[in-house]
Amino acid sequence: MTSTITKFAGLQIPLEDILKATNNFHHDNIISQGDFGPAYKGRLLHSGKLIAVVARRLDRKHGLGDSEFWTEVSLLYDLKHTNLVSLIGLCDEKGEKIIITTYQANGSLAQFLNDPNLTWTQRLRICVGVARAMSYLQSNEGRSYSVIHRNINSYTILLDENWEPKLSGFEISIKKSIHQRDRVLLSEQIGTMGYVDPAIEKTRGVTLKSDVYSFGVVLFEILCGREAFTHKEANMFLAPLAKYHYENKTLEDIIHPGIWNQMSSISLFKYSKTAYSCLQEEQAHRPDVKHIVDELINVLNLHERFENLVRTFFYFHTCFSSLLMHVALYPRFKVPYF
Repeated sequence: MTSTITKFAGLQIPLEDILKATNNFHHDNIISQGDFGPAYKGRLLHSGKLIAVVARRLDRKHGLGDSEFWTEVSLLYDLKHTNLVSLIGLCDEKGEKIIITTYQANGSLAQFLNDPNLTWTQRLRICVGVARAMSYLQSNEGRSYSVIHRNINSYTILLDENWEPKLSGFEISIKKSIHQRDRVLLSEQIGTMGYVDPAIEKTRGVTLKSDVYSFGVVLFEILCGREAFTHKEANMFLAPLAKYHYENKTLEDIIHPGIWNQMSSISLFKYSKTAYSCLQEEQAHRPDVKHIVDELINVLNLHERFENLVRTFFYFHTCFSSLLMHVALYPRFKVPYF
């Protein structure tokens, strides 16, 4: 542990500075609550600049402690990707353990699942960004290990001011040697209700495909505009409900009505097929994350071409309608030959 603390000595931020940045951890600055503890927004003077940050303050009452704190610090220190949250620093002082990361202006994806203003195009781009982050975690780009996140959900997917997703929440993640990519790592069923791979109970461990299952749940959350687990719903868990409707070709019954008219049938077909494949009971039957990235990029490209066609049609329809109106108003006007 001493060597770990020494390694990150350059990241240490005085508690006094964090208290100033968060107004002494004022309740009004809390932006989320999780098993790790509360997250506070604030403005911190860093490298001569005042920047917006999030201070995640460890609260041990949920069972997490030093191990989870250093796991997240270590991973965020090593991992660099445009779709991962960035580490600013840490505080390990006077019994406090705090992780400082960049602030994402639009909060978590969970806040916008049911928002009709979050368009189908934006939703697809978010999906692609998260899939790319997962592909990076599961690869061995410059590393001797892959990462099993174990807590991919709509709360750990944050959105910046441009709606670009940033995956966070690495406190229970596991490093996996590249020589053990396909092996099951012994682990209990841990994570957020509604997203946890049900195969873990059978295999008594996790694999890279456990994250694929969790991502499949997120894909259906984005499509249906509801969270993975909802107390007030008759069907509390989204995953089995989505599988049922997909298999019975009745997905229209649960798709978010605000985005239903925005999507083409081909983009819906390919998207839902990918999401469904992630939820296969057998881990080995789920797709590799690189395949998921390719499929989602394909869906996004198809949808953007569809949007362009629709825009082009309405443009020429408007022009033609205007021309006909002009002829009606001015009968002597002759329509030119093309």
